[in-house]
Amino acid sequence: MRKSHALLLRLRHDPQFDFGKTEVEFVDRGAPGDKSSIRGDKIIRLEPGWMEIEWENRPKFIPFHRIRKIAYDAAIMWEKIDDPSP
Repeated sequence: MRKSHALLLRLRHDPQFDFGKTEVEFVDRGAPGDKSSIRGDKIIRLEPGWMEIEWENRPKFIPFHRIRKIAYDAAIMWEKIDDPSP
């Protein structure tokens, strides 16, 4: 399975995709349900361990381990599956 960082890089740089159609859901402590999402056109930078997004008119840094789901044009392309074992 492709890692979230690699998938986001492909969606951003591959000319067959429109990065604005990408939706990233991530853990956001304090938000309703502790989840938020952002469109690709609001992602400023993709670094090896985190992404920088435009959030409420200022930058916000999201570590990749907080990403839960990546969708493109409403189709889920990647989803983190929590390991239920202790």
